[in-house]
Amino acid sequence: MYIIGFLGSPRTNGSGAKMLQKLLEGAESRGAVTKKYELINCDIDFCRSCFNCVFTNHDLPVGTCPLKDDMAAILEQYVTADGYVFTTPNYDGSVTALMKRFLERKIALTYRDREAYATIMSARSPAEFRKKASMIVTANCPDEYREVMGDPCFEHMEGHLMIEQVETVDKIYVGGVENISDAAFSEKLQEAFNAGARLVDEIAEAQKES
Repeated sequence: MYIIGFLGSPRTNGSGAKMLQKLLEGAESRGAVTKKYELINCDIDFCRSCFNCVFTNHDLPVGTCPLKDDMAAILEQYVTADGYVFTTPNYDGSVTALMKRFLERKIALTYRDREAYATIMSARSPAEFRKKASMIVTANCPDEYREVMGDPCFEHMEGHLMIEQVETVDKIYVGGVENISDAAFSEKLQEAFNAGARLVDEIAEAQKES
């Protein structure tokens, strides 16, 4: 089993990075192979909304984008994975610009006929819910602000997954990171580890049933 994690924070050793690493370790404890992308270190250009990736080559698992950067290679890995972990801090009430830019470019996983005006794109390779995802959001506001700080980020990251037919298993909110105690953060890390193990178990069960 193959799990890919995406870090949307510019801090590669911050609380979000540590949570992501611990969740991937939990997945590895169940035998999964993992890979991590630190989006700050990836060359991902801004989507130009040309729709070339959507309108052409519908037989390909990833649409053809004219931009020459790392995104094509990342999406080639993405379509081979069984599960995903999306991690972002809350910046100004939503996901970071890094995560948003990555999510926008995932449109290449969809297709639509040029003449099918005002319709939602379809997944090029629908997962039929055999693939799963987990999400982590960190923020300075404490846990009681999860609804206003965490949920908008979860919803943003989950939008494409509905089209891809990927179910979310866990949504972990880590609040108060500015002054979180070592003991409290240790509990969150354990929660992440457990979520990683659960992610693999849920994928294995879904694949067994299909």
